[in-house]
Amino acid sequence: MKRGRTGLKSQCQIFPSLGERAKRPKWMTPAQDWGNLPHHVVLQIFQHLSLVDRARASSVCRRWNDVFHTPDLWRRFEFELNQPATSYLRSTHPDLIQQIIKKHAQHLQYVSFKVDSCTESAEAACDILSQLVNCTIKTLGLISTARPSFMDVSQAHFVSALTVVFVNSKSLSSIRIDDTPVDDPSLKVLVANNSDTLKLLKMSSCPHVSPAGILCVADQCHGLRELALNYHLLSDELLLALSSEKHVHLEHLRIDVVSENPGQTHFHTIKRSSWEALIRHSPKVNIVMYFFLYEEEFEPFFCEETPVTHLYFGRAVSKMMLGRIGLNCPRLVELVVCANGIEPLDEELIRIAERCKSLTAIGLGECEVTCSGFVEFVKMCGGRLTQLSIMEEVLIPDSSYNMEQIHSEVSKHLGRMWFPDMMPTW
Repeated sequence: MKRGRTGLKSQCQIFPSLGERAKRPKWMTPAQDWGNLPHHVVLQIFQHLSLVDRARASSVCRRWNDVFHTPDLWRRFEFELNQPATSYLRSTHPDLIQQIIKKHAQHLQYVSFKVDSCTESAEAACDILSQLVNCTIKTLGLISTARPSFMDVSQAHFVSALTVVFVNSKSLSSIRIDDTPVDDPSLKVLVANNSDTLKLLKMSSCPHVSPAGILCVADQCHGLRELALNYHLLSDELLLALSSEKHVHLEHLRIDVVSENPGQTHFHTIKRSSWEALIRHSPKVNIVMYFFLYEEEFEPFFCEETPVTHLYFGRAVSKMMLGRIGLNCPRLVELVVCANGIEPLDEELIRIAERCKSLTAIGLGECEVTCSGFVEFVKMCGGRLTQLSIMEEVLIPDSSYNMEQIHSEVSKHLGRMWFPDMMPTW
């Protein structure tokens, strides 16, 4: 009897019930189960799964495990390196890292490392980089999610690991190495092996790089389209190199102007002729400048016409400086002022509206503008202002407008509903 029951149970498993047949999709015959799905179908499913879900799915059957190791699934990978004792963020499992290095290093093309504030995490990233000897990486990003921990790594260790990738890849097109101890010799290695392919280089806050080091990149990498760097690396020679006949049109230039010690940093001046050469060569280039200076340190800037398109002031900026911007920044598209002072900026804003005909976005934080002056500014700019982010406390009621009237008047000139912000949105 036991044997009969077992046989009956076995038959029930082989021949599904009518209810189970009804649930099965019409296109799936009894012989076609999930394990027999075509390779390209499973591959497409895997491409939409997270790494954790993909790993779990790979244990379903041997065919799915084979798909899990398909090179196409390993071209793009983000290593997350965090210390459990100091970070709540998850980390890539060490066993998976070793599996990637052994089986998929040659497949990696788009690679990034996200590390927390611990030096151990940055050192682990360097250890992985130093093992990618058979890679063909096209994009590389080293990202510190908190404090710039790569700066705490031994410079020799970091440069040695980075050089492994620079030498072996031969086809790097995009590199993001902000806040790292990269130096001039390692940039020369980069240029020697990837000058024909490099298109994007972001290296703000890299204190071991000199103006000569970045000039070497511009001189040799004629396909460079995007560049981000600190102001101390910017020079007339660099702008002229980016404007040479051999060089492609530059699309994006980001410049961080940073001072940690008030009065201790000297800022040089870039010649107007150098800026003009760049604009003649690349008329559509976006020039973005982030300022983190103290008021007394702005003197060298915007004394002459400067083709900046996006300006962000993270610290207080004087009325005089905003007046210069209205006079000498005709290409300005976006302006953000986080703080100014207690003197109204009516005249400065109206001058900017008059002279900066391409302005489409503005954000004002701890500043003061009379309601009448603000309405006049919006009236002059009109509907071209696609983004208008003004803190409510910035606006000072006057005899013409109070706070209840200002939103309707501004909305009328913008052609859409507008209200002042309760908190910054930029």
